[in-house]
Amino acid sequence: MGIIIYVIVAMFALLLGGVLTATVLRKYADKKSITIIKEAEEKAEVIKKEKMLQAKEKYMQLKDEHEKIIQEKNNNILKNENRIKQKETTLSQKLEETQRKQNEVTAIRENLNAQLEILNKKQTELDKSHKMQVEKLEHIAQLSAQEAKQQLMDALKEDAKNDAMNMIRDVVEEAKVTANIEAKKIVIESIQRTAVENAIENTVSVFNLENEEVKGRIIGREGRNIRALESLTGVEIIVDDSPDAIILSGFDPVRREIARMSLHRLVQDGRIHPARIEEVVAKTKKQIETEIVEIGKRTTIDLGILNMHHELIRMVGRMKYRSSYGQNLLQHSRETANLCATMAAELGLNTKLAKRAGLLHDIGKVPDNEPELPHAVFGMKLAEKYKERPEVCNAIGSHHDEVEMDNLISPIVQVCDAISGARPGARREVVEAYIRRLKNLEELALAYPGVLKTFAIQAGRELRVMVSAEKISDAEAAQLSYDLSHKIQTEMTYPGQVKITVIRETRAVSYAK
Repeated sequence: MGIIIYVIVAMFALLLGGVLTATVLRKYADKKSITIIKEAEEKAEVIKKEKMLQAKEKYMQLKDEHEKIIQEKNNNILKNENRIKQKETTLSQKLEETQRKQNEVTAIRENLNAQLEILNKKQTELDKSHKMQVEKLEHIAQLSAQEAKQQLMDALKEDAKNDAMNMIRDVVEEAKVTANIEAKKIVIESIQRTAVENAIENTVSVFNLENEEVKGRIIGREGRNIRALESLTGVEIIVDDSPDAIILSGFDPVRREIARMSLHRLVQDGRIHPARIEEVVAKTKKQIETEIVEIGKRTTIDLGILNMHHELIRMVGRMKYRSSYGQNLLQHSRETANLCATMAAELGLNTKLAKRAGLLHDIGKVPDNEPELPHAVFGMKLAEKYKERPEVCNAIGSHHDEVEMDNLISPIVQVCDAISGARPGARREVVEAYIRRLKNLEELALAYPGVLKTFAIQAGRELRVMVSAEKISDAEAAQLSYDLSHKIQTEMTYPGQVKITVIRETRAVSYAK
């Protein structure tokens, strides 16, 4: 019983303590809430004041900007008003000026009308006077005006015809006088602008050997190797007492080149017997054919010639292994092509067509078989076969006058072919005479006393003589130049003219130390 009372009292105490605790906590929370609310109200008041200040500042700023914009617009309006006033003033002045000019024009027009009326009256009087004079002249001459006019026109026509004939005759005479000069000028300019090297070909080639032992291996047992090589290449192989050398003789340069390259390969390989010779010669022939095509292509590309048939390109390549009077045919054809282009340009003709005809003009000299026709006619037929232009075909066929010329390219090709073959150094007989003439020129000048050195330059067209300043004076130098020109003119044969330049130099040298 007592325990229960204790438990009840304890529970009551606990309940009372909880109530007291809740009451205390509620009072504490109320006080804290009141404090927080006051702080929040204070902060809100501060924020409100700050926002009000910011709003006032923003308002003042926008107000200033608005006032500035209004001021700028007002200024622009004032400027526009001033500009309009100026334009109105200018327009008023122009209107006044226009009105004034219009008044002047009106006065001038009235004046012109008055003068025109006076002129019309005078013209009417003049026509009457002219008619009366014509009637008097017709009565005196017993001819009508139309008949007199016709006689006058006939007389004028006859005089004009006579004047025209005289003028034509004068022009023809002048053309005859100047034609040769202009033609020589064009030829000389073409030659001077086309410079090539000397090109002399022989009918033999020399194959050099490292030692005499190789010569015996090339001959072979009882000469079987040489016989095999000669039968396969068509070249005569001469083995004589020449040290370390074998001579390959033949008129066909292609065959000589095949034989030379085959020998070179055989000597390098070391195996020299008929079967090996046949194999090497066959390979060399294929290589030479490939090189011929490449040479033809390279030549046409260098000259800027396009769209040529591949067979013609191959024949152009074969020209490298063909000579004409000792002159390499490909070099001669290239030179002729360049000369033709230069001369055609001087005459205002088609340079590409002239260059094409110049390159192909000797194509008939390199056939695969031996034709019975002249090389010019055969070359023309080849060009026609491979669809070349009619002008090119005619130029090829007529450059030796086998065919009649029918265009202006043909005589150019003929002339340039002659120039290329006749220039000094081009062909064997010409180059020997050319060198001999240069030596004679120099020796002739060296025979004079006081001459130190002589130089024949510009293909023998100029002779420069260096003389001693101690032995020959200025007056004697002039006399020497005259004597040399007279002696060359009387004793030597030469084309064109020879310029003699005597050079006398005096030097005074001292040193400052």
